[in-house]
Amino acid sequence: MSLPGRVGSWLALRRPQQYVVVGFVAASLFGALLLLIPAASQGPGETTFLTALFTATSAVCVTGLVVVDTAGHWSAFGEAVILGLVQIGGFGIMSLTSVIVLVLSRRIGLRHRLVAAKETGSLDLGDVRRVLVGVAKLSLGVETVVAVALFLRFWLSHGEAPARAAYLGLFHSVSAFNNAGFALFSDSLVGYATDPLLLLTIAATVIVGGLGYPVLVQIARRPRSPHKWNLHAKLTLVTTAILLVAGWALFAWFEWTNPGTLGGLSAGDSISNAFFHSVMPRTAGFNSVEMAQMREPSKLLTEILMFIGGGSASTAGGIKVTTFALLGWVMWAEVRGEPDVVVFERRVPTAAQRQALTVALLAVGVVVGATMVLLAVTRIPRSFALFEVVSALGTVGLSVGGTSLLSGVAQVLIAGLMILGRVGPPTLFAALVLRERERPFHYPEERPVIG
Repeated sequence: MSLPGRVGSWLALRRPQQYVVVGFVAASLFGALLLLIPAASQGPGETTFLTALFTATSAVCVTGLVVVDTAGHWSAFGEAVILGLVQIGGFGIMSLTSVIVLVLSRRIGLRHRLVAAKETGSLDLGDVRRVLVGVAKLSLGVETVVAVALFLRFWLSHGEAPARAAYLGLFHSVSAFNNAGFALFSDSLVGYATDPLLLLTIAATVIVGGLGYPVLVQIARRPRSPHKWNLHAKLTLVTTAILLVAGWALFAWFEWTNPGTLGGLSAGDSISNAFFHSVMPRTAGFNSVEMAQMREPSKLLTEILMFIGGGSASTAGGIKVTTFALLGWVMWAEVRGEPDVVVFERRVPTAAQRQALTVALLAVGVVVGATMVLLAVTRIPRSFALFEVVSALGTVGLSVGGTSLLSGVAQVLIAGLMILGRVGPPTLFAALVLRERERPFHYPEERPVIG
C-alpha cells in the first residue's frame, strides 16, 4: 500500500544528507530507550526520559556533555550502551563524511570525478565499499592498540585489577579515538594529572581521530614524501600543528601560576597538562584540570579552539581546521592585493572560499542565537552559557559547570545543538555543492562601500 502522492513526497528523503540527519536522530532516540531500561542505571527509577535522551544524544554525537555522572549513575549495561553509541556515532561520521565526496562526485559529472580523484589521491571514487572497510579497519586498529596500552597503564601503574583495567582501557580508547570525551571517573581525568604517559597516550589518540580518514590515507601512502600530499592533508596537518603549539603555549602562560589548575603541579606535569588541554578542545572533552578554576583568558582560548574543531571527515566537530585556515589565507590574499588565493602553490577556487565563509558565519550566528536563547530560559551567567553552547555545537563535551544547571528546555536546546554540530558541517557542505549552478547571464556589477 502506497502513501498518497503529497504525503509520500513530503516523507521521502530526496537528498543523501537527509539520511544522515534522520539516522542520527533515530540513533539518539533508540539509545535513549535503551538507557531507560531499569538495568541501565544503578538505582531503579532514577533515569528520566530527558536524562536518557540527553546522554544518548551526547554519545551518538560523540560530544561528552552529561547531566549525570557517567560512572555514578549508569550501570555496566548503561556504560556499554553509551560506549556502543559512541562507536556508532564516530564510525558513522567518519564513513559518511568520507563517502559523501563519492556520492557528490556522481552527481557532478565524470570530469569532476576524475579531477577530484586526482586531487585527493586517497579516495577511489568508484569503490564506496573500499572506503567503508578502510575506515572500519582504521578505527578498530587504532582503538585496539590504544586499549592495550591503556590497559597496561591502568593495571601496572595504577593498581587496577586486570579485568577492570581492561574495561577502562577499552572504554577510554573508544571514547578518545572518537573524540567523545566520556570518562568513567567523576572528575574526568583530573585524578591522573600526574601521569604524563597516560595523558599523552589519550592526547595522541584524540589527535589521530581528529585528523580524518583522507589525511591518514595520504600519510600512510606517502609517509616520506610530504610534498606529494594533497592540499587538504597539508592544510589540515599544518593548521593542526600550529593550533596545538599555540594552545599549548598560551594555556601554560595563562595557568602556570594558577593554584587551581597548573600552579599546584610540578614543572613537568604542568607542561604535559598544558599540552593535554590544548588537544582536548579539538572536540575530545576530557579534562585533567578543574575547568571551573581556569582563568578567563584560558576559557576564551578554549572556546576559540572548540569553535575551530578538528579535521574534516574525522570524528571531530567545529567548523574544521581547513575552513579556519582557508579563511585566513583569503584575508592574507586580500591584504596583499593578490587576485587569487594560493595555498601551497595551489589556487583555491572561489566556490570553496564562499563555502568556507558560509560555514563559519552560520556557525557564528548559531552560537550567538543559541546563547541568547539559553540566557532567556535559564539563570546561568553569560560566560557559562556561551561556553556550553560552543562546547555543544563543537561536539566537545568540556564544561565549566553549566551543564548541571540546565533546565529541561535548556537541555533540549543543548541536545539539538549537539546534533546540529555533528551532522551540520557535512550536510551543509553537501547542500552547498549540490545547489551549485551556473547562471546563463550576469547582472551589472556595482561595488558597495566596505569598512
